Amino acid sequence: MRPSLLVDVVRAGVRTARSIAVLYRAGLVPVPRLDEAIRSLVTTRRYGPLAGSVRIAARRDPHAVGLVDERGSMTFAQLDLRSNALARAWARRGVRPGTTLAVLCRDHRGLVLTLLAAGKLGVPVLLLNTGFAKPQLTDVVAREKVGVLVYDEEFTDLLGDIVGVDRYLAWTDSGTAEVPLLDDLIADGDDRHLPAPAKPGGFVLLTSGTTGTPKGAPRPKVSPLHSAEFLDRIPLRVGEATYFGAPLFHATGISQFMLSCALGCTVVLRRRFDPEATLRGIAEHRCTALVVVPTMLQRILDLGPEVLAKYDTSSLRVIFVAGSALAPEVGNRAREVFGDVVHNVYGSTEVAVATVATPKDWERAPGTVGRPPLGCRVALYDDEGRRITRPYVTGRVFVGSGLAFQGYTDGGTKDTIDDLIATGDVGHFDADGLLFIDGRDDEMIVSGGENVYPVEVENVLVEHPAVREAAVIGVPDEEFGQRLKAFVVVREGFTVDAETMREHVRDNLARFKVPRDVEFLDALPRNSTGKILRKALQ
Repeated sequence: MRPSLLVDVVRAGVRTARSIAVLYRAGLVPVPRLDEAIRSLVTTRRYGPLAGSVRIAARRDPHAVGLVDERGSMTFAQLDLRSNALARAWARRGVRPGTTLAVLCRDHRGLVLTLLAAGKLGVPVLLLNTGFAKPQLTDVVAREKVGVLVYDEEFTDLLGDIVGVDRYLAWTDSGTAEVPLLDDLIADGDDRHLPAPAKPGGFVLLTSGTTGTPKGAPRPKVSPLHSAEFLDRIPLRVGEATYFGAPLFHATGISQFMLSCALGCTVVLRRRFDPEATLRGIAEHRCTALVVVPTMLQRILDLGPEVLAKYDTSSLRVIFVAGSALAPEVGNRAREVFGDVVHNVYGSTEVAVATVATPKDWERAPGTVGRPPLGCRVALYDDEGRRITRPYVTGRVFVGSGLAFQGYTDGGTKDTIDDLIATGDVGHFDADGLLFIDGRDDEMIVSGGENVYPVEVENVLVEHPAVREAAVIGVPDEEFGQRLKAFVVVREGFTVDAETMREHVRDNLARFKVPRDVEFLDALPRNSTGKILRKALQ
């Protein structure tokens, strides 16, 4: 055996051993029952990480509550059996491997049962963003060759230009549906277990689509060992409860949903995010984890001390924040309110998880996205593709992970160097090896020959007590090429002017980073995961 090959084999063995140790700590490896561990691995391999995990949880404790939504609770056994009935009903209607099934649903049991049934049929699921516009949805459905569409009634008007697709309703408020209801298919179905498909169907996630038609990023079957990438730095455990604010169609939501199912946790869902309802749900179900995007966390904090004090959230051990940048000011406020529970997660639709900042990381360096968990690699490169190893030097961020995608559905891919995939961001490491994201590589503003990344200025602006949120863009300037323009949302009860904002930035950053223009808005335009729609600000 070649020495290099031997080294690779040894490294792979060490990673596997460490992964198993992480899964054991989380309660996912039942050592006293080796036969049960093997059976679980086989089930997950045959049915995929979601349908397989629910089947395992139903066998382990059929009476355990697997899901809570606005219609009540469902046990893991009910989820398993009802998804069997739905899968058999669809099979009779011609849904089979090779069919692409798309879902346009908010977070509720209809979406979950759809995902489970599709997994049992070996059918890939395209997760559509509920915030997309009509042209985007029409283009994506046509490009991905969707054959079956499951949707909530509220989105009916968005689907008018979609033809040649079988439709099913997952949620209706009118009671006058003109297309088949999932509930009716399940009620009339056969809930016996199905034979495993030839291969699991997997998922197709979509990029945010903030710069055009969103791209499809397939997620094929995932090894249970890849769960260690999260559990290595986030202390989730078997049999607890997780509240989901982040939507399940997003990479953050679906990845944590699958992990919660693998852990046999109760998943608490709500169709629309409401900050006070989130606190109420955490208290009622004694949730140990909360999954949110940064704007959701900010809305919870903005409820104020009186409302926050009404609900007992002492059960929370993990606040999982991902999807967009978490401002230091927001993370620090969350730490003051909830304690050392904030885990700031960085990744993308393409690379999945890249780094995690634990509460200790955040305490040491507010704003950091932390370090790579087990099985992940992160490196920085300059524009010529040379590796950057010195601290505090900004470069393009590249990530390697067992969960990374293998290319878009249209055949395209991301830039790669040394088998690592570009995230599209730029960042730097500090002297302790903690990663900081400085911004998108296509958002850099060159003003008078100086490079400025908006996020640095935005973070300073929101540190002002009168500022709720802020965004910074570059606008044309005859003298400097570009100048900085800030958009500021002021907190209720405060009054500030443009010069106050400029002076605040001038006191904290270099003069060339001070916005020349300041415009005040009632709210910033954001997509469903909280990312600022900068094109809308131009």
